[in-house]
Amino acid sequence: MSRKKIKVALVFNEPQPDFYVKSVEHEIKELDFDPYFEVEELTPIEEYEQMAERLRKAGFDAYALNILDDVGTLIKDINKNKPDVIFNFMELYRENSRLEMSLVGILEIMRVPYTGATPLALANCQSKVLAKRILKSHGMKTPGYFFVKEITEHYRHKLNYPLIVKPAFEDASVGIDNNSIVDDSKSLARRVNYIMTTFKQAALVEEYIEGRELNVAVLGYKNPAVLPISEIDFSTMPENLYNIVSYQAKWDPNHEAYHKTIPRCPAVLPERIEKKAKATALKAFRIMECRDYGRIDMRLSEDNTLYVLEVNPNPDLTESAGFMRSAEAGGLTYVSTLKKIIGYARERGRKRLTN
Repeated sequence: MSRKKIKVALVFNEPQPDFYVKSVEHEIKELDFDPYFEVEELTPIEEYEQMAERLRKAGFDAYALNILDDVGTLIKDINKNKPDVIFNFMELYRENSRLEMSLVGILEIMRVPYTGATPLALANCQSKVLAKRILKSHGMKTPGYFFVKEITEHYRHKLNYPLIVKPAFEDASVGIDNNSIVDDSKSLARRVNYIMTTFKQAALVEEYIEGRELNVAVLGYKNPAVLPISEIDFSTMPENLYNIVSYQAKWDPNHEAYHKTIPRCPAVLPERIEKKAKATALKAFRIMECRDYGRIDMRLSEDNTLYVLEVNPNPDLTESAGFMRSAEAGGLTYVSTLKKIIGYARERGRKRLTN
């Protein structure tokens, strides 16, 4: 008798799939600099389909599900197909990133095992201010900051310029570009106004830390472990652009920043700094109650002080993404990493059935 395959639903939410229809406009051409990366050949939707195909070849009964901004689609699929595990890739709902936790709450209510962070962990990490308060309460270093809820002409503070202004409840570098760095009170007021009117949310203002940017991936459930550290190399960044991983650096292949923020993994660091960065990442992962996999972004200042910038639960798991780069450097294949994460969710599911 053949063994029943584990059914895995890769659930994501892309409400406008036509947006990703390929065209020649997506190609890089006539740039006034030498591109470092090639244009991505797959759309996000195709990447999930490819991930499902890779899992099928590895022996899973896997399929991709786009809920198209409709929780009813998610609920109907769970009731009909009864997946053993939901591989959760849902990141926003109805253009509201703060509803991400609510989607995961549905999985909790329906008692279906799912990968990654719980609703509480997602909520705590998504609120940049709350995350900083939690980390600081445990003695962890983060850049000095203040929180703006209402627009005024001037903002009193005791921070040192330059400052960086961010939306308080976004991730994936949304709302962060070269104009996010401000050097005086007028540019600060202008940028805060932009963030609050454009993104309809509060603004987080932080001291900008010049230095090396480290991405530290953590993998595991009961006994999480730190993977080899990845560094963003800014050495070729032109003088007119700040050394930050902006929205353009992540998502716009026609922008120079995209090609001048180059990942290096494993990062070459002094042994003492490497050990401290890994210990800091593991501590932050646990404090914020992340689960299965996560990425902690840090800055190593010019005086070798480590600052935690963000704790990212459920980071990008596509094959070219930073998390998988660290996994590969740690001796794991793409599929074996996915299988580990599925296994963590299965373990929780089995435990729930026996309790």
